[in-house]
Amino acid sequence: MTTVLLISTYDLGHQPFGLASPAAWLKAGGADVYCLDLAVQQLNEQFVTQADLIALYLPMHTPARLAVDLIPRLQRLNADAHFCCYGLYASENEEYLRQLGVQTILGGEFESGLLALYDWISSKNKNDLSQAPDLPIISLERQDFFAPDRSALPSLHDYAHLIIPDGVTVLAGYTETSRGCKHLCRHCPIVPVYNGRFRIIQKDIVLADIRQQVRAGAQHITFGDPDFFNGPGHAIPIVEALHNEFPELTYDVTIKIEHLLKHDRLLTVLHSTGCLFITTAVESVDDHVLNMLQKGHTRVDFQKAVMRLRGIGLAINPTFIPFNPWTTARDYLDMLAVIKELDLINSVSPIQYAIRLLIPSGSHLLKLPDIQKLIEPFNHSALYYPWTHPEPKIDQLYDHVYRLVHRHLKIEETRLALFEKIWQAVLEISPGLKQVFPVENTWDLAAKPVPHLSESWY
Repeated sequence: MTTVLLISTYDLGHQPFGLASPAAWLKAGGADVYCLDLAVQQLNEQFVTQADLIALYLPMHTPARLAVDLIPRLQRLNADAHFCCYGLYASENEEYLRQLGVQTILGGEFESGLLALYDWISSKNKNDLSQAPDLPIISLERQDFFAPDRSALPSLHDYAHLIIPDGVTVLAGYTETSRGCKHLCRHCPIVPVYNGRFRIIQKDIVLADIRQQVRAGAQHITFGDPDFFNGPGHAIPIVEALHNEFPELTYDVTIKIEHLLKHDRLLTVLHSTGCLFITTAVESVDDHVLNMLQKGHTRVDFQKAVMRLRGIGLAINPTFIPFNPWTTARDYLDMLAVIKELDLINSVSPIQYAIRLLIPSGSHLLKLPDIQKLIEPFNHSALYYPWTHPEPKIDQLYDHVYRLVHRHLKIEETRLALFEKIWQAVLEISPGLKQVFPVENTWDLAAKPVPHLSESWY
């Protein structure tokens, strides 16, 4: 029997859907499938040496970087295996991955491609490259999914938990109802692959996946769709059916500010079916930056969305890209001031204060003259275009905030304490801002804890 090894290096603290889904397809096709999630497991060299096909899942920048470092070791252990990389960052870094010896690259919808690759490798023609399947680098074909097979993955206990306000931790699962996105935000890595399109995973498959995770102990589900309201006609029936079957189960979703306002009436449905919080990519509170990123919302829209969600009883988990080429010290402190004014200090994950704009291969940011003036040649091993801020003190501030955040993650410190330190750090590099943003003698301590995931990205 032909053996396939699927590897994930990191997936934001989730049990990887990107392993469980293709594992089901491959097993249905007759493969002997092993899975390794190196975020929570050690590399099993026996799995590597016996594999005929080794496929690495690259859904984002960090796992791609980790995979690049891992591939040479895997090749030393098994030079005869066929190597494949799949996921968003596979197709975006095709050239460099091929230089590393990766033979097959699959971007977009990858399950059917992996199955076709397996069929060829397990056939009598596997040594005849002319018989290899002609697989597109990016496939957007509509697939009829299999229920993900999670049997070869570590226990849910090994992954991120939900932390609710009373300090209790809850076992969390993860699934997806769609991939891709209808929107064209310039900085988003999804755009070069899906280019404004998205693909759904059938409702019965999603529900079957959740059922198996509930049986494994999950009391909360994260829906990992890039935007849960890309197709509300698909998403809402799923959460309604989920709530009917598991009325005590809670969940969280990711939705654009633009969609929170456009589909306002559906927010009450989310709340009534068990949604605890909504992650939304705010990115900036500066309208110029939002326009440069083509986010589709404004500062006022963000403020409206916060008030609307709060009125319904839904928590918001905002994400930001505070360090970008247009950031000034005043802009950064303005972002902090808005977070404070909206009573969101406890709602912002600490890592969000230290996010620096990433410019990967194929990014639509490269179309901007401002970006072209700043970037250095593409760094293949790092998988991005390096850039330096026009104001050196902003890069110095980034380094300082980054250190503060990482120290915060290692010690017992409140989010408010970190917020105060970051506020002071900005004033240290730009003392004149004290007149615009005076330091208060007493910070607002009334903010209540909010539900969040234990993974530091959240």
